[in-house]
Amino acid sequence: MSLSFHWFLPTYGDSRSLVAGGHGTFMSGDRPASLRYLNQIGAAAEDNGFEAVLTPTGAWCEDAWLTTAMMVDTTETLKFLVAFRPGLVSPTLAAQMAATFQRHSRGRLLLNVVTGGELHEQQAYGDFLDKTQRYARTGEFLHVVRELWNSTEPVTFDGEHIRVQEALLGNRPDPLPPVFFGGSSEPAGPVAARYADTYLTWGEPLLAVSRKLEWIRSLAVDNGRVLDYGLRVHVISRDTSEQAWAEADRLLAGIEPADVERVQANLARSESEGQRRMSELHGGRTDRLEIAPNLWAGVGLVRGGAGTALVGSHAEVAERLVEYSKLGITHFILSGYPHLEEAYWFGEGVLPILERKGLWRHPNRTVRVAAATPFAVSSSS
Repeated sequence: MSLSFHWFLPTYGDSRSLVAGGHGTFMSGDRPASLRYLNQIGAAAEDNGFEAVLTPTGAWCEDAWLTTAMMVDTTETLKFLVAFRPGLVSPTLAAQMAATFQRHSRGRLLLNVVTGGELHEQQAYGDFLDKTQRYARTGEFLHVVRELWNSTEPVTFDGEHIRVQEALLGNRPDPLPPVFFGGSSEPAGPVAARYADTYLTWGEPLLAVSRKLEWIRSLAVDNGRVLDYGLRVHVISRDTSEQAWAEADRLLAGIEPADVERVQANLARSESEGQRRMSELHGGRTDRLEIAPNLWAGVGLVRGGAGTALVGSHAEVAERLVEYSKLGITHFILSGYPHLEEAYWFGEGVLPILERKGLWRHPNRTVRVAAATPFAVSSSS
């Protein structure tokens, strides 16, 4: 088994503290999300062996397509996992955008399809479908996109939510961008089983993750498909367990009760089943945040979406990742505060352990020939 690790681009800003908001709630860090800073994170991710960086989507962050397109020439091998929402653009335009990005980046595009779980945010974008309708539209959208990527003939589709007539791409993407997709609601399962390449879930205890993966596997089998699986979680990894938990305590101490109240009130109106599951892990309380060995729910007190972190020594974090991999997880999308520094803590602390176990290899490492002095006289002469 070879594991793939990805990092995160905080296009809403970064901080040494937890950044409050997200998932339909506005947020900003005290390190602005300038292109200069994001390029530093991209370089750190590339140097440490992360395959790609996930760039979020929403009104609370910068646009993912434009931001990553401007970063392509500042990196060499790093891929970009671009999050976007079906329904806000036509499937033909989305397929064309992906093909253009793939061609100009020389095959470095991955796509994260986000159906959208916040009704108020969807409506702000002009989308007034309900949750079930949004998932149905996502399925139709991905059907058309995949047809356009693979067809040399014009595509016509007349669905309940999507309609295109004689659509054809002048240049199809090569290779096809892998599609990452997450969703814990009942209508999300069939969409993932039919159209996703990698199904994503947030960091929950092992049993909960196992049950979710089995649900999607059974649906995929019914559709004659086999998927990859990924985990989205934060990390706080240090040389010792005590140092890691001290950092978690520092982050927790920096949380303002007013921010917890504000964010939790906003998240309470979420239609996302995944968000509901994240919120239940901490229940708004600060006295029982280690919900499983080395799994800390403190991030979710003030951050929507992925709300848990793996906390511990490098060896402990590596062991927890191995446990998730035994469930079938092969993609890990990670982040930490601040994202620049944490990329090095994890990259220099945890990844070498996994490499020694034969579970990971640096995707960018080249074999270096031992240096030699030109024209040096050999000892035998």
